Amino acid sequence: MGTTRLLGRLLPRAFFDAPPEFVAPRLLGKVLAHRTGRGVLAGRIVEVEAYLGPHNDPPDPAAHTHRGPTPRNSVLFGPPGHAYVYAIYGRYFCMNVSCEAEGHAGGILLRALEPVVGAAQMVLNRGLAPGAPARQIASGPGRLCQALGITRPAHNGLDLASSTSVLQLRDDGYRVSEVQVTARIGIRHAVDWPLRFALPGNPCVSGPKSLIGKRVLVG
Repeated sequence: MGTTRLLGRLLPRAFFDAPPEFVAPRLLGKVLAHRTGRGVLAGRIVEVEAYLGPHNDPPDPAAHTHRGPTPRNSVLFGPPGHAYVYAIYGRYFCMNVSCEAEGHAGGILLRALEPVVGAAQMVLNRGLAPGAPARQIASGPGRLCQALGITRPAHNGLDLASSTSVLQLRDDGYRVSEVQVTARIGIRHAVDWPLRFALPGNPCVSGPKSLIGKRVLVG
């Protein structure tokens, strides 16, 4: 775990025990680290989206949980700080982070990372040419999981706040002073809800042309 220690402290469980619209912007700048057989792969979170649990009024129609618990989404109804990984198009994976109290099913989709450790291996995982620019490596939720080697069979349900987990969320001291808030993208329902959060001007944010919204100062 030597390399992951260099990436700062493990985020505590309490960090995730709040509504997703509050946790999501606080995740910006934090580090997602994956300990693999080929070394640690890690990236700084630069874009996320919040999805509200079915206890909200109204329920979030774009959330996987809006109709209640199923075998597929059960991780989101469990304790906060766990990885919910699901498949899209039968071949790609996306990763959410569970938040709020058990049973409330708040979730945060990780949309983009800026590579921090293991960029060369991430490039290989993505099938890109050596020296590919950082913006092509983990910009987008499917690319993010491919770059870090995250899959539903291997990583769904892992505890992101556990020191023994191969998949962790960490704080290396990077400070965020401003967050861009926009509507979520790539969905068909509740498309106007301002629940997408990104680091303004970061080249690794996905869909940069859609970054139309207000900038909020954070402390």
